[in-house]
Parts: sequence; C-alpha cells; structure tokens
Amino acid sequence: MKLMEIAKKAMKWQFNKKRRNPQGLKAEDNMWLKAKNIHSNRPSKKLNQKKYRPFRISKNIDQETFQLDLLEEWMIYNVFNEDLLTQCKKPQFKDQHMKPVPPLDIINKEEKYEVKEIRKY
Repeated sequence: MKLMEIAKKAMKWQFNKKRRNPQGLKAEDNMWLKAKNIHSNRPSKKLNQKKYRPFRISKNIDQETFQLDLLEEWMIYNVFNEDLLTQCKKPQFKDQHMKPVPPLDIINKEEKYEVKEIRKY
C-alpha cells in the first residue's frame, strides 16, 4: 500500500514539474490578453488586434489558470490559461509611452468612434 502512495506522489511530481508557472504570474499583476480565441467584428482576422489592453489578474485559480478583471461590456468568460497571457512591462524609454485609446461608443451593437479632426499629408 505504501509503495503505491509513493509511486503516485512521484508521478504527480513528474507531471507538475513541467506545469509550473514559468512567468511567475500572481494576483494584482497586469497582463496583456492574446486575441487568439476572441471573436470580433473586424472583417478579417488580419485586421484584428493581436493583444488586448492590459488587464489585472484578480484571482489565481490554478497553476496555469487565472481570472482577469475584464470590461463590463465584454460578454465572455473571464478565466484564461497562462498561454493566452503576456506580462505587461513598463516602458524603459520616454518615447515608448503611448496615449491610451479612447473608449468606444457602442451604438446599435456596433463600435463607433468620434472624429475630432481630419489631417492632410
């Protein structure tokens, strides 16, 4: 009986050895969400975003599974595997800071932007 328990522990250790959290993710971290399984209104996958804005990890469910604080408008399940998350690094240089994208206006279930000016080049 003891031999079986030792064998089970050894198998469990071997199985979990490769499934540890390599990115060192924890709650309260900001992560980019890859757009791999998220469907959008864009006419082509090529025109879609590759990653969505940084979201905060609210809960560590498992070694590889995390719950994110998503936008209220998003009607998707908020638990993701760590393969779909990328760490958000702070910019090292002054020129790397980007202005935040203005929030979308959703009118009749379609995204609408407000144009402030038209520039000629």
